[in-house]
Amino acid sequence: MIEIRTVSSPKDLDAFIALPNRIQKSDLAYIAPLAMERREALSPKHNPFFRHSDVRFLTAWRDGRMVGRISAQVDRRVQGTGHFGLLSAENDPAIFTALFRAAEDWLRAMGRTHVLGPFDLSINEEIGTLVDGFDTPPMLLMPHNPRWQPSRIEEQGYAKAKDVYAYLFNAPTDTPAWAERLVGRQARRGVVLRQLEWKRYDEELAAIVSIFNDAWSENWNFLPLDNLDLEALAKSLKPLIRSELVQIVEVDGKAAGFGVCLPNLNEAIRDLDGSLLPLGWAKLLWRLKVTGTKTSRVPLMGVRKRYARTPLGGVLPLMIMNALGRESVKLGMDRIEMSWVLEDNRAMRHLCETMAGPPYKSYRVYEKSL
Repeated sequence: MIEIRTVSSPKDLDAFIALPNRIQKSDLAYIAPLAMERREALSPKHNPFFRHSDVRFLTAWRDGRMVGRISAQVDRRVQGTGHFGLLSAENDPAIFTALFRAAEDWLRAMGRTHVLGPFDLSINEEIGTLVDGFDTPPMLLMPHNPRWQPSRIEEQGYAKAKDVYAYLFNAPTDTPAWAERLVGRQARRGVVLRQLEWKRYDEELAAIVSIFNDAWSENWNFLPLDNLDLEALAKSLKPLIRSELVQIVEVDGKAAGFGVCLPNLNEAIRDLDGSLLPLGWAKLLWRLKVTGTKTSRVPLMGVRKRYARTPLGGVLPLMIMNALGRESVKLGMDRIEMSWVLEDNRAMRHLCETMAGPPYKSYRVYEKSL
């Protein structure tokens, strides 16, 4: 007999957060996220997502032991569609059936007729179920789940909605001559590439939000970021942000594109088992500030739509990526992940596959009519 319970206390939430660590304990590629970070990400006090959303955290129990979890969420900015996420469960179809039935019943009661997921919690956070690339550990803010999870989801009547990809490439030690010539020509045309200026942080943040929302506005299931969203993300990632790894390209003095590269936090916390106590703080700070990481991830990048289908639009992302790669090498990082990239984003896929070859990880978002 499987019992479904609603998370209703801090103790419940801690157990909800800890469950994947037990289920994936034997998976050598799994990295336990920092429990402190997860508490903030799932807290209405810290995550702006809750300002416009209703969320239900659900757990499955059998014989007094937690055996699964799922979230169900309704973003009031989205009409008709609800979302599920934060899925983790033992490899038993009955557990998945009980979890999805409870989540779907709640979404129906909230007036939803369609469900999409996993989103942890929104499309601007962690999305998708890993379907290819299980043998390598995830980069920061990217999911990693057991091999059985896609099949268990599909057994509940879900079908593929969209795949997203991750690409891994070696950071260039030298900018190719042809790229140098392109950059030089653009510089003569009023195109300037520069790094983030901390003293103008608020202004820089507003420019990045504006570019992101413009660049991504026509993408699948896009939801705009506002300054509160990005400020929350920037606050949580502040120890990782390096000004030289935030590149902004200007055209005629106005910000036209940007790219953000972050040291791979997961590399630094791999052996901490999700806890910074008793010595985790010291290990983490030493690894981030002294020894550094060998890997990094580009989670945010965009160029204004007005340039997207012009020759300049093809050059700006290349300029940004070359600069991020060059600065990464200076900091001792030799491999960069570009993620996530929508399967139908042909322009970005072409850029990534030119630099990295085929995707090394694939994630799937599922959908179902309720």
